Amino acid sequence: MSGTISTDFDVLIIGAGLSGIGAARYLKTRMPRSRFAILEGEARMGGTWDLFRYPGIRSDSDMHTMGYAFKPWKNAKAIADGGSILGYIKEAAAENGLDSHIRYNSKVLRADWSSADSRWSLQIDRGEGRIETLTCGFLFSCAGYYKHGQGYLPRWEGYEDYQGILVHPQFWPEDLAYEGKRVLIIGSGATAVTLTPTLAEKAAKVIQLQRSPTYVVTRPAEDAQANTLKKWLPATVAYHAVRWRNILRGRIMARNMGKDLKAAKRFLVGMVKAQLAPDYPVEKHFKPSYLPGQQRICMVPDGDMFKAIRSGRAEVVTDEIERFTATGVQLKGGDHIEADIIITATGLELEFLGGVEASIDQQPIDPARLLIYKGFMYSNVPNLIYFTGYTNASWTLKVDLVAEFAVRLLKRMKAKGAVQVRPVATEADYALPNRANPFISGYVRRAAHRLPKHGGAFPWIHEQNYLWDRKTLRGGKLEDGTLRFSGPERIELPAAQRAEAPVQIAAE
Repeated sequence: MSGTISTDFDVLIIGAGLSGIGAARYLKTRMPRSRFAILEGEARMGGTWDLFRYPGIRSDSDMHTMGYAFKPWKNAKAIADGGSILGYIKEAAAENGLDSHIRYNSKVLRADWSSADSRWSLQIDRGEGRIETLTCGFLFSCAGYYKHGQGYLPRWEGYEDYQGILVHPQFWPEDLAYEGKRVLIIGSGATAVTLTPTLAEKAAKVIQLQRSPTYVVTRPAEDAQANTLKKWLPATVAYHAVRWRNILRGRIMARNMGKDLKAAKRFLVGMVKAQLAPDYPVEKHFKPSYLPGQQRICMVPDGDMFKAIRSGRAEVVTDEIERFTATGVQLKGGDHIEADIIITATGLELEFLGGVEASIDQQPIDPARLLIYKGFMYSNVPNLIYFTGYTNASWTLKVDLVAEFAVRLLKRMKAKGAVQVRPVATEADYALPNRANPFISGYVRRAAHRLPKHGGAFPWIHEQNYLWDRKTLRGGKLEDGTLRFSGPERIELPAAQRAEAPVQIAAE
């Protein structure tokens, strides 16, 4: 991208994180003549792995499946720290010559599709009041699924009364001194179970306060078998052997657990009991009210959280907050927790396409009125693919598959002379009741009313199943009766997708 600065591209990729760098690599290697750019709102690449900098941040999946299919993970740790993952992303970008394609400090504000021009027109905020317009024939949204500039914070009575230090993990202060302090972590998800044992190494005491328990499972930080194979086999061979072992193991485990979810629940809770003292109240603190699979299971490397609890450096409290006080929080159960520092590990705020406002032929796109097509496109939205991962497996497994599909789709468009492709949802498709999302994590339920929905039947639903996706995305027909390839044609949205239409929300 030297010389004249381009403003028109074949493809624009929003986001230079794990997904964006992966998608760009497939595009560059399989369609080397494509003109593309990666638009990154921050001054650095990395996405989540650059944004989150709290102590102990790490993957919640093994890196042999969370790594790219095209780049072996060579680090000894399979449950890796955030810095190592960020380094891996940067290596992938450098090895594939992607650095020069990244435009930093380029936050996408709007994306408007014109069928007459067969182009997306993007308004880009470059900072300091500078607005730039770029156009492209196809848009890849790799911006993730949550707001980078805002985390979720419940409304607590007396929150402003607290006189200590308040921290949200999404915006961790580099100079936070927690050594010798009494730290209260509010939350029960992956961030909380990561912070609790990490801070307990230096804090005087760490208390993790949760409203309700989460499933927590111990995994070895290092995969002994994988590290042995790396010594004797070429890196790529060893990597893919372990990758497939873990994929198949995960699917077998999910299938077996699905046969008897109550037995699976007893098994998961039983594993926790084996790691704590016989008199520890596991049923109170580590037995969730929901069944396995309805929320993501938290992984802890080498049982570090349970070690911290056994040592007395960390404690789990299950109760609800009545109010904040000047020195801590008052619980509804009657206890008061004193704390020098309170960390609100209370979750994420979801958003559509990284917060981009969009329109089709001057018709506003309302995310809540979109149907999800196979987990990577939206009803009647042309020339746009979004990249998100699995809730029950590694994120990047889905990213690799969607990137391969995207390249196939672009090649087919070129071969057919088509400039527009979209999954066509009819009034009949909208008439079917939405299928409820079985995933009930708080951040999903809070945003359900304003985000795209599952329809009532395939292809407007998708399963969290890598093997099924691999079969349908790699080998499935592109011209499946739903995708419409065409020349320039104005898109008239069905009545149910227009802004004035009522929104269907499936019952939980």
